[in-house]
Amino acid sequence: MSQTDDAAKNGARRAFLKNVAVAGVATGFSGAVEGTLAQAAGASTPTTPASKPATVATIALNKQYADFLSFADAQDFEDAKRGLVATLPEPLIIKGQGAVPAWNLQQFAFVSGGPENNAPSTVNPSLWRNAKLNMDHGLFMVVDGIWQVRGYDLSVMSIIRGDQGYVVVDPFITTEVASTVWKQLVIPHLGNKPITHVIYTHSHVDHYGGVRGLVSDEDLASGKVKIVAPVGFTEAAVGENVIAGNAMGRRASYMYGSLLPRSPMGIVDGGLGKTTSVGTITLAVPSMYAEKTGQKMTLDGVEIEVLMAPDSEAPSEFMFYLPKFRAFCAAEDATHTLHNLYTLRGAKVRDGLLWSKYLQSALDMFGDDMQVLFASHYWPTWGNDRIGAFLRAQRDMYRYLHDQVMRMANQGLTPLEIGEAIRLPDSLAKLWYCRSYYGTVYHDALAQYNLRLGFFDGVPANLHRLPPTESGKRYVEFMGGSAAVVRKAHEYYDKGEYRWVAEVVNHVVFAEPQNTAAKQLLADAYEQLGYQSESAPWRNFYLTGAMELRNGVRKLPAPNPQSPDTIQAMPLDMFLDYLGIRLNGDRASGKTASFNLMLSDTKENYVLGVENSALNYSKGKTSNTADASVTMTRANLNDIMMGKTNMQKLVMAGNAKIDGNSQKLGEFISWLDTFDFWFNIVTP
Repeated sequence: MSQTDDAAKNGARRAFLKNVAVAGVATGFSGAVEGTLAQAAGASTPTTPASKPATVATIALNKQYADFLSFADAQDFEDAKRGLVATLPEPLIIKGQGAVPAWNLQQFAFVSGGPENNAPSTVNPSLWRNAKLNMDHGLFMVVDGIWQVRGYDLSVMSIIRGDQGYVVVDPFITTEVASTVWKQLVIPHLGNKPITHVIYTHSHVDHYGGVRGLVSDEDLASGKVKIVAPVGFTEAAVGENVIAGNAMGRRASYMYGSLLPRSPMGIVDGGLGKTTSVGTITLAVPSMYAEKTGQKMTLDGVEIEVLMAPDSEAPSEFMFYLPKFRAFCAAEDATHTLHNLYTLRGAKVRDGLLWSKYLQSALDMFGDDMQVLFASHYWPTWGNDRIGAFLRAQRDMYRYLHDQVMRMANQGLTPLEIGEAIRLPDSLAKLWYCRSYYGTVYHDALAQYNLRLGFFDGVPANLHRLPPTESGKRYVEFMGGSAAVVRKAHEYYDKGEYRWVAEVVNHVVFAEPQNTAAKQLLADAYEQLGYQSESAPWRNFYLTGAMELRNGVRKLPAPNPQSPDTIQAMPLDMFLDYLGIRLNGDRASGKTASFNLMLSDTKENYVLGVENSALNYSKGKTSNTADASVTMTRANLNDIMMGKTNMQKLVMAGNAKIDGNSQKLGEFISWLDTFDFWFNIVTP
């Protein structure tokens, strides 16, 4: 190759990487809201938005992905099908009540093909490849004695043969899926043996929600079935969906594409799996805990060696090795994608440095012995050489993101400058399992900056910025009025500069939310950005934003991110903390109140107070000067939290007692906000 050709090739590659970063798809699940959102939003058929085709600029950008990546590599397609035992006769699971399907893979039948690049022009070809791989479904043998059920939920359920029965790992999101898979796939093909243990690898709902579809209350109460989880699991599983549950759930409707049509112009995949199942979410509280790295546990005759991984993909998480099978369960810390170091639905930022160190520990402890690696999403990896390469690349990817972000931050670059500049080296970027199907290099990089330095980038102008509506009005005025902004933005749209169009026209929409021309142009820009996105959550965010700009917000029944099991497992402190979140500071301004809360069955006593527009409480105490005292059972309180009853009904039925000033209690309740799930996102 001549120097001219080489320079041209390198220049084209640099242009590709720059365009990828600019498009927001730089090379690079979960809480209870994931399942409940699908139930509320995905249950009814979405209205098809007035979608538009891919533009010339989008087609050109997506072609650069096709040219950069090796679509001739068929290894993943072979691995995704390897060991197939059986599939459901129809990949459709009907929910227990009503006609809403818990799972319907047929709605994605338009996603088909092999490793070749046959992506529609409206889908990033790399994401399309991932979407095709996530269409494989059924019961698969990993090795003799370990099986997985894949393709019936966002997550994967694994099954380990024990001496007396089965050890189940991560029983899906919903009971409907778990129960149907067990009855129609596992029992007919593996045999009707009892479940002795259920392992939750971590504290996200797609790894525990379906548990009661597999085990009965009686078996749990008797100890016949034991639930194994990492230490801190219950607090993490419950807590993530309480304090910010409403906002997280609404944003999850964007992230998981719950409102979008299933089509090449809508949702094509979830990034970690096809999508989330719809149905009943449960939680059985653990009875055994993985507590420290190196701990050995024997479950139904099967020894596991623990590798703790807290504050990696989840606040409470662990991986484990099975010496008998020479198999390693990587939980969600090593899957066939770059994962989220920050999830777009909203959650605490994850530590890429810790994450990398846990994977190094896996290599140090078990790397020489592993013959198969399986995880909580996607298909396994077989062979010690391939597993070693896979874990080293995943390790280096998270370490690279953390370290390079902090290197640039220490040179004075701001988060946006870092996000624009950083990209994985080719040695990682060309690996399919380091691609941005779920996380992205861009937003993971910003997350690592936020982890170490917080939201402020050090630029004084960004310390106290105007809110979007006020800022929008001033930007529009400075730019010559809304008509001028929209006219100029159309010129940039025609150039394919959709990020810039989105930025400037968003000011018009927030300044003039009834400006139809602005909303339509912003929707068009979001749509093209969605078509270009390699990350399924990015695609779903952009396309849902476009849909709501065009059609408005659909007021569907609001999901409840707290299932009955979650509420029953919630520590009372956490419930009171949530009351503090609901307290409207303006309505409580200048007012005080104090109450005794006494739970007769659990013998818990609290003094609850309001002062200075803030809630406070003391555990294990009562006050003689409280405005009122409330006595009830925890079960009664749970019923109130689940909306089955209210305080007035409990008092009238004699199931609760209020001593003192009951009107003051009513006044306190009037200070509490009720959150509207369907709040606006793309308009003020």
